[in-house]
Amino acid sequence: MVTVNCEFMKNWISAWTEDLLNNTDYLNELDTPIGDDDHGTNMERGAIAVREVLTQEFDNPQELTKKIAMALLTKVGGASGVIYGTAFLEMSKETELSSMINAGLSGIVKRGKAEAGDKTLLDVWIPVSDFIKQKSLMDEQIQDAVESTKPMLAKKGRAEFVGEQSIGHIDPGSVSSGYLFKALAKEVNK
Repeated sequence: MVTVNCEFMKNWISAWTEDLLNNTDYLNELDTPIGDDDHGTNMERGAIAVREVLTQEFDNPQELTKKIAMALLTKVGGASGVIYGTAFLEMSKETELSSMINAGLSGIVKRGKAEAGDKTLLDVWIPVSDFIKQKSLMDEQIQDAVESTKPMLAKKGRAEFVGEQSIGHIDPGSVSSGYLFKALAKEVNK
């Protein structure tokens, strides 16, 4: 059981924002054939806003996580802002890592009305939630979950509109979630 404190959150989310900022073009490239080609740009705006939050002091990790949620909700455009913002808002109600991820996952399901196999970031969040419960979170597992979206037919989001052409492309939201959980793995496995 991993109890989350402010230092843990800051280290984790700082590493995530770094990956988002370093991979803006790649995320846009992934989004081009099946979306609006702006996932990277949207997540970059969110990462910059979240970095500002990380410079502040907080009394507890719940307050910090809620501030991250608000930054994502207000700065990330499109559905991603709402989805990630909702996930972090729900996560802010918990103190233990597994419970946090489960709460975030539930928030995503409720907000996005998606399920496993719809070619969304849920296809990463669901297995990661299981890995954390099993106390095993490794980059390879996370990458496999991200890659699992490639052969799927999109059933949600902008990618749904391209139909069969969505097959063969990795979901960009899965990649940005992959970065989130690889950053988490780094912190958990220190």
